[in-house]
Amino acid sequence: MRRRTALAALTSSFAALAVGATAAASAPPGSAAGESGPNDTQSVDSAASGTIPDPAACAEGLTLEEGVLTIATGEPAYPPYVIDDDPTSGEGFESAVAYAVAAQLGFEPEQVEWVRTTFEEGFAPGLKDFDFNLQQYDITPERQETVSFSLPYYTSNQAIVGPSDSAAAGAASLSDLQALRFGVAAGTTSLAFVEEIIQPEAEVQVYNDNAAAVAALGAQQIDALVADLPTALYVAAAQLDDGAVFGQFQPTDVAPGSSFGLLFEKDNPLVECVDNAILSLRQSGELDAITAEWMSSSIEVPFLDIDG
Repeated sequence: MRRRTALAALTSSFAALAVGATAAASAPPGSAAGESGPNDTQSVDSAASGTIPDPAACAEGLTLEEGVLTIATGEPAYPPYVIDDDPTSGEGFESAVAYAVAAQLGFEPEQVEWVRTTFEEGFAPGLKDFDFNLQQYDITPERQETVSFSLPYYTSNQAIVGPSDSAAAGAASLSDLQALRFGVAAGTTSLAFVEEIIQPEAEVQVYNDNAAAVAALGAQQIDALVADLPTALYVAAAQLDDGAVFGQFQPTDVAPGSSFGLLFEKDNPLVECVDNAILSLRQSGELDAITAEWMSSSIEVPFLDIDG
């Protein structure tokens, strides 16, 4: 068991979309939205050779509490990631992924305990009260300075969402987009995407979370919200009275898409075990099946041109 005393002493969206997402997620973080570490290379090499080390044997004695896997999610947690804000149900994409990883690590559902954190608390420096946290954390070099990530379990494009009568509804080119007033949720990679790729004329408005950004949309303080595509689809369907996703963006070298990874305390040895679990879930097709079930999205969301 990883003991707190020892640690303290060290001070410290969707069917067509779903298939593409898990295929993109099969690359190591360093090839997409983050930097790969030694565990990533070792795990990927093992998968390439056809032999993935047993995740359960790897995880023995590495969790915070012996015989228990402690998993964190958001407060609250939203669909399609967690249904009815109840991660214990296994209903929702990230809840299902969490239990699938737990099974690979040798834990029964009743051995999984859930805790809650804010989005920012997850990647803040310091000791953690969870074995891993999942709430759509993009793997980024900045975050890897304070926490560690697993291999990606999902990769998504950025998308634009707002009321159906928003000025964003008619945007078809980069110049059209630049004239809009954008909002983003704090702590997401959407801010960098808007500032570096779209480069709007008006200052980007940053909100504490997507709920605050949705309220700003309702108050007509912004024209559109930029978020990952699954979140955008949920906002349009469930949080806006007459919402629409106006478009998504093709991944580019500058903006490769959002790769979601399980988040860990920095240099947690459990990362390698979870990497092996994710590789096993990919190899068996179970991760594809989970993604297809919970992230099945319409292919009708158009791609927007950011080249001119």
